[in-house]
Amino acid sequence: MTPALTAPPMLVIGAGAWGTALAIHVARRARPGTITLWARSAEQARDMQQSRENRRYLPGCPLPAELVVAADLDAACAAWRLHASQHRSLDQQSPVSGLLVMATPLSGLEQAARMLCTRLGTAGPGEGLVWLTKGLRRDPIVDPSGAARTAAADDAGLRWPHQIVAAACSGWPSAALTGPSFAQEVALGLPVALTAASLDLAWARAVAQSCHGGGMRIYASDDLAGAELGGAMKNVLAIAAGVCDGLSLGANARAALLTRGLAEMARLGLALGARAQTFMGLATLGDLILTATGDLSRNRRVGLALAGGQTLQEVVAGLGHVAEGVTTAPALAALARRLGVDVPITEAVCSVLAAEHSPREAMARLMARDPRDEYGN
Repeated sequence: MTPALTAPPMLVIGAGAWGTALAIHVARRARPGTITLWARSAEQARDMQQSRENRRYLPGCPLPAELVVAADLDAACAAWRLHASQHRSLDQQSPVSGLLVMATPLSGLEQAARMLCTRLGTAGPGEGLVWLTKGLRRDPIVDPSGAARTAAADDAGLRWPHQIVAAACSGWPSAALTGPSFAQEVALGLPVALTAASLDLAWARAVAQSCHGGGMRIYASDDLAGAELGGAMKNVLAIAAGVCDGLSLGANARAALLTRGLAEMARLGLALGARAQTFMGLATLGDLILTATGDLSRNRRVGLALAGGQTLQEVVAGLGHVAEGVTTAPALAALARRLGVDVPITEAVCSVLAAEHSPREAMARLMARDPRDEYGN
């Protein structure tokens, strides 16, 4: 893969840790002023402009002088489109003229996509979308009386990120950028390998070529189902790994948990139409290893805190960041039940999050399951 001469213009929506880290990384190999990081809060944007650091979400990682921080979305969109047009003229080897990057939690993805596509209309030549969001959204269901309730035993309200983006931005080329990536390490320029996954392999390859370089290695895939499942389920399994370690069950137990968790992920993925080889890749196995064992993992910290006796409410209040596994676990469990797929570790995490079983009870129940052939269901 030959990297583009320079990174294409990029507008990153969401000044959290990962959005900031990606903007820092890309700004190092882009034309000055063509990479913009948009913050919802004008106060946060001013602080970042003045301190040249995201002191709230990514302290200790300086913002390059070339990176623009903005709070005016209309002006940011207009500037991005102008830069995209200029990039098409200046770098005709680049397969992408401009990227819109949605770096929001899952709960904010739909709004971010609508804000962008309402302002920009249809995609121009070489323009497209990327999302960094991981998870499975469970929307409220409205019953005949008009009252909203949360889907529980069924998956009627479940939507993957690509479905949310497609509904909001019809006709725009789009891809997930996913894989094992702690924001702090990316911002500091340490090596990282990711996957650009899209239903359109040509667009996945274009995104990979455009963002590849400068310590970031990117692979392309058209198995979007497998990539999105990996990004969602690794957070749930990381909570389980945190519980395991928090209970001091040992390295043997953690190795067994993660191995069987990967098997659980693959079973559900195959039922969704994903390819088996995807579950040996960066978006699945790679992200699982990082999130379940790395001390920077928020989901792992959730499991550690629950094992230490904190309530879920206390854990979430103390994080300061979103831990997507908390809301993704019941959504994945509902999906698996509908597909008839056995996901005992995911179900165990759900029982702990709902305070139906203590962490130790949930682990004991997993160990008490009947023996079976390793490669059976």
